[in-house]
Amino acid sequence: MKNVLKYSTIICLIALTVAACESNKSSDTLGSNPPEAKVASDTSSSNPAETALTVTDKGCEPNQLTLTSGQNSFVITNKSSQPLEWEILSGVKVIEERENIAPGFVQKLKTNLEPGEYDMACGLRSNPKGKITVKVGVGDSQAKGTVDQGKLVGAIAEYKVYVTKEIDQLVADNKTFTDAVIAGDLARATKLYASTHVHWERAEPIAELFSDLDKTMDSRADDFAKKEADPQFTGYHRIEKALFQDKTTKGMKPFAEKLQKDGLDLQKRIATLTIEPKNMVGGAAGLIEEVAATKISGEEDRYSHTDLWDFSANVEGSQKIVELLRPIIQKANPDLLARVDANFTKVNQGLAKYKTPDGGFAAYDKVSETDKKDMKTAIAALSEDLSQLRGTLGVN
Repeated sequence: MKNVLKYSTIICLIALTVAACESNKSSDTLGSNPPEAKVASDTSSSNPAETALTVTDKGCEPNQLTLTSGQNSFVITNKSSQPLEWEILSGVKVIEERENIAPGFVQKLKTNLEPGEYDMACGLRSNPKGKITVKVGVGDSQAKGTVDQGKLVGAIAEYKVYVTKEIDQLVADNKTFTDAVIAGDLARATKLYASTHVHWERAEPIAELFSDLDKTMDSRADDFAKKEADPQFTGYHRIEKALFQDKTTKGMKPFAEKLQKDGLDLQKRIATLTIEPKNMVGGAAGLIEEVAATKISGEEDRYSHTDLWDFSANVEGSQKIVELLRPIIQKANPDLLARVDANFTKVNQGLAKYKTPDGGFAAYDKVSETDKKDMKTAIAALSEDLSQLRGTLGVN
């Protein structure tokens, strides 16, 4: 009964606070060769000025920007040697981001920025951050949505409950998992890894809003200059490497203790967080884009080959968002919803082939190349459709 009262209270509180949220910062993506990017400062029109940025293996060029408030558009070119992400940060909180930009490719990001000082996360997590100074502009423009944002309040409140439950379970499972690591119980820790990590994956659109915890809990070796040898490489995937590749728990006690502490910190932060419409609606596509970028390739859980566990969790998290928004999407674009439903069915059918009797999944290296190709096709189609949700619902 305590949990029922707890989550019912959350719904009431969130319904009151979300109504006050502004929905801002629209996003467009472009997966092609870089266009001619122009830098300008006039942001008062419906077509905001474009600011060109290049991200290299060492950081952003330029690494300091001065802009005017209101709508701004960024053209981000990846001239590094690997896929990267670019983020706008306010303290440790992610305001807007572009993930998985392939080498040699460009993506666009449109966003409304309020006056203030921001950081830019530029590629590798070990790279120095850039700076954005936003000054007060004349005639700040806010993109107007096609859906009454008040209609999203109930869905966002329910989503907060969903995320809170997942993080609560993450903390509980983290304790069992890290206790096994600290105790040196390799067999038990290995068994618990995948079933613990899935709670992060389901709630990732919100969990990763805290860039410091995202870095320490869920970064991969590729995010750092020294790869596996980098002292900043911590969290789930550092422990995964020890358990599955090195076949040991030796030296993992500090990493396990840090992971449990960070999970508790995440739980506290999410308890007081007001989820913005763009975080929820955009999260549906973000989760599937991550599957396309790191799960299909086998990069995410490269030591344990438990990628299908995370793949499934991302799909579940995305599908939950769509279910909560279903009545609104149905009214705004029923054809889009029908395509999304059909593609979710295809993806889930592909996953079902590799489910094990205990409710888990076969190792990813057991998936046939034909099935990987079919999954990739279905995920690409689903990602394309879900990327239209923010525009369809006017969540900019």
